[in-house]
Amino acid sequence: MNIALIAHDKKKELMVQFCIAYKGILEQHNLCATGTSGGLVMEATGLKIHKFLTGPQGGDQQIGARIAYNEIDLVLFFRDPLTAQQHEPDVNSLMRLCDVHNIPLATNVATAEVLVHGLERGDLDWREIVNPKSNKGIS
Repeated sequence: MNIALIAHDKKKELMVQFCIAYKGILEQHNLCATGTSGGLVMEATGLKIHKFLTGPQGGDQQIGARIAYNEIDLVLFFRDPLTAQQHEPDVNSLMRLCDVHNIPLATNVATAEVLVHGLERGDLDWREIVNPKSNKGIS
C-alpha cells in the first residue's frame, strides 16, 4: 500500500513517535510524506520515505495530486486544529480529495492507530482491488 504521512508543526513529534511505535507495520509499505515531516520520521526511524515539498511549499498539493490519480491508499495527517495554518485551503482540499476518492484518512493519532491495526489485519486489502497499481512505489 502507498501511505502518505503529513503532520502540522505542533504534531510532528507525535508523528515521529507514532512511526517509531508502528515501524514494523509501516516498513512493509511504500511511504511518502511532506518534506519536513518525512525528514524527521526518516531520521528517527530509518524508514524509507519519498519526500515531497513541505506543506506550505506545496507538499500537500503534491500528495493531493497523487490521491486524485489513485496513487495513495491511506493518509495519516496529524492536524493541529488549534493553530491557524497559512496553507489551510490546501489542507481542506486534500481532505476533500480523500473523501471524493474513498481514501482512508486519519487526522489524529487515535484514528491512525485504528487504521494501522486494520492495515496489519488486512482490513484495507480492498484497496488492492480498487487500486491494482498500489503495489508500485511512489515516485
